[in-house]
Amino acid sequence: MESMLTRAGWARVVPFGLFMILLAVRGYLPADNAWLDPRWVYGLSVLIVGGSIAFFWRDYSEFGAGARLDLKQVVIALVVGAVVFKLWILLTEPWMMLGSPTASFRPVDPDGQLQWGLIAVRWVGAALLVPVMEELFWRSFLMRWIDNPDFEKVDPSEVSPKAMLLSTLVFMLAHTQWLGAVVAGLAYALLYRYTRSLWAAVVAHAVTNGVLGIWVVVYGNWQFW
Repeated sequence: MESMLTRAGWARVVPFGLFMILLAVRGYLPADNAWLDPRWVYGLSVLIVGGSIAFFWRDYSEFGAGARLDLKQVVIALVVGAVVFKLWILLTEPWMMLGSPTASFRPVDPDGQLQWGLIAVRWVGAALLVPVMEELFWRSFLMRWIDNPDFEKVDPSEVSPKAMLLSTLVFMLAHTQWLGAVVAGLAYALLYRYTRSLWAAVVAHAVTNGVLGIWVVVYGNWQFW
């Protein structure tokens, strides 16, 4: 295992692993659990995963000096994120789905009133934390690791089509909306490859998740959360 994962690798795997474990815990707990509302497990995951990212922050060379985006790259990332959001809410036919969500999140009390604390926690996690965590794992680590276990030596612009496709396939398996996940995964991967900056993929992913969160709350489409 030591030959496969260096500290840099663990720095990108650990936050993602913690998030997935807590997601499974949230899905396992019954909705009427007397001692812990499973929806607040998401808040716990924001703290734990966010803390792990902060702990490893110095190991993320892709966020270091010289990683800033220029105006053109920012605009492209914003557009890509918006387009992915639109496609995500459209690609919902039954054949485009892999089962049902493992942990639904409905921030509404028994009287049908919105619970804004839960909404805020969920939105912050989805729009600010998840894009950083997932792009570090899926694109910066896994996609480049497929080409070379010493993944930090792989220039994003030289990532192979095989690595892009295989990492997107695994990314797809982690989402209920498999076709939407393929579109999103390839879009973020291509953006990273084109700009050579992980920030571009993070910004696009944040736009997708952030706008999706607002749309979900406004229209009550909780199945997307």
